[in-house]
Amino acid sequence: MDTEWIRSVLPHRYPILLVDRVLELVPDERIVALKNVTINEHFFEGHFPGRPVMPGVLIIEGLAQAGGILLLGEPERQAGKLVYFMSIERARFRRPVVPGDQLRYEVEVLRLRESHAKLQGRALVDGQVAAEAIVSSVLVDR
Repeated sequence: MDTEWIRSVLPHRYPILLVDRVLELVPDERIVALKNVTINEHFFEGHFPGRPVMPGVLIIEGLAQAGGILLLGEPERQAGKLVYFMSIERARFRRPVVPGDQLRYEVEVLRLRESHAKLQGRALVDGQVAAEAIVSSVLVDR
């Protein structure tokens, strides 16, 4: 699933859209998605000059966006729904993410109700965990 499909599911747009491709989607269970990190990302100008590092909060946002795609990946859920990121638990940052890295988001459903979900996610670079967290989201009408 490419960027155009992702843009049809999520309301996010540049510069905050942080998912480039979906490799695997099992509705209500799990998603595997990618983000190619390039030196052209707007946040590298100030984070940090001379030593660019992707802000951890944006890595977690990318996990939450992948989770949003997981929750809205079925056509009957997409119509008229938005997913709001509500909380973060147990966030851990294991290694820096730098230009040239490819983030692999792996997110699975821990709990799913009609209007909210709890998801566990990992962001990996070259098979190593860069960040991990549990995120909670709520589904609302647009």
